[in-house]
Amino acid sequence: MWTSTQYRRLVRGSAWYDLIVTAAFATPWSFAALHGALVSLSRALDLPGELPPFEPMHMLMANLLGSIVCVWAVLRIRDPQQVYGRYDAVGRCLFATWQLYALVHGASSLLVVFLFFELVWGVVQVLPVRDPSQAGSLPQDFVSIDNP
Repeated sequence: MWTSTQYRRLVRGSAWYDLIVTAAFATPWSFAALHGALVSLSRALDLPGELPPFEPMHMLMANLLGSIVCVWAVLRIRDPQQVYGRYDAVGRCLFATWQLYALVHGASSLLVVFLFFELVWGVVQVLPVRDPSQAGSLPQDFVSIDNP
């Protein structure tokens, strides 16, 4: 169970992770460099799966993803509300689902690293947050109404 302060830090931390990992997806030039580096890494490690060249429509989808995730990350960095963490957890579940789908259908196994982090951030953001009014107080069963 998280305290509200811990949960705000968690939401901000997951946002920083997203911004760092996704910033290179936001422009065609930065994504081209990232894609080249990932292809080289995949070949150097002789990993299974495919990381094909990107056509203009693929690039557009990658850039749209990068752009919106960066905006979403900056929002959560500036204002790490609990509700944003809950929505982020749902988004991560969706991302993890589609990453797993891609892996099953032959995508590069480099995706496993990203899938792992999506699952971890998603799980920790669905854990309960202690109500601040209940922090440090005894459960109602232990409080006597007759006690002055």
